[in-house]
Amino acid sequence: MDMIENKEQTLHEFLSHYQSALVAFSGGIDSTVVLKEALNTLGTTNVKAVVVNSELFTNEEFEKAISFAKALGADVITSELDYLSDEHIKNNTPDSWYFAKKMFYSRMNELSDNYELDVVLDGMIMDDLKDYRPGLKAKDEAGAVSPLQQANYFKVDVREYAKNHGLTNWNKIPSCSVSSRFPYNTPLTKDLIARVIKSESYLRSLGFPVVRVRSHGNLARIEVPLDRMLDLENKALEINEELKKLGFEFVTTDLGGFVSGHMNETLSKKTLSEYTNKTN
Repeated sequence: MDMIENKEQTLHEFLSHYQSALVAFSGGIDSTVVLKEALNTLGTTNVKAVVVNSELFTNEEFEKAISFAKALGADVITSELDYLSDEHIKNNTPDSWYFAKKMFYSRMNELSDNYELDVVLDGMIMDDLKDYRPGLKAKDEAGAVSPLQQANYFKVDVREYAKNHGLTNWNKIPSCSVSSRFPYNTPLTKDLIARVIKSESYLRSLGFPVVRVRSHGNLARIEVPLDRMLDLENKALEINEELKKLGFEFVTTDLGGFVSGHMNETLSKKTLSEYTNKTN
């Protein structure tokens, strides 16, 4: 038995300790593997997949997640969260992810209790322990469980599982909250968020599936993978014109290319320590 088979067996054995489960489902590959294995282990009648919509994620991602969960055979529950009602999230403080996840897992627990399910499962993997993740504390406080971490799954393992089991989103590009496009301590509004969502949607329509539009006031800083920089340059004039129509005054390209979690690089160790202590 190879390593991935060992991990799959560990995942199956871990999930078999429960009779029923609620899976927080985003439509990403990590939560897809959790949902797939939960359905296989516990049975379709004992698993609920919850898909949440909010102003910080696109309606497109929401609808795709619902469709994919149903295609897997899951009973889908939809919910909606008003993240901007929380002052920490609205002001995009470095600990805003803690309060966002606190709100998120609170809703998951409410739904789990309503349906009398044993446990709330999410798609956190081992890679999530490497970055600044204040939301992990909120998860632990809520008692939610990350089965992929229990089975020592890294992203490479998740993708291999997905390919082995014929999951069509095995190479899906990760998505995350639109709040990550703004510098920390930048107040968020629905209009500013919509401008970024429209800008990224436009760039994807031009053939840039991996893209971030970082918003610095009236300046848009576009990130694409380094091997797509020339393609971006070839469309520079039309991109510049379109993003200005959407409300940006200046449009630029980040020469460092696409970097997931780029805004976290601006946080000093002192700032990280201060906000970590605040949520402890």
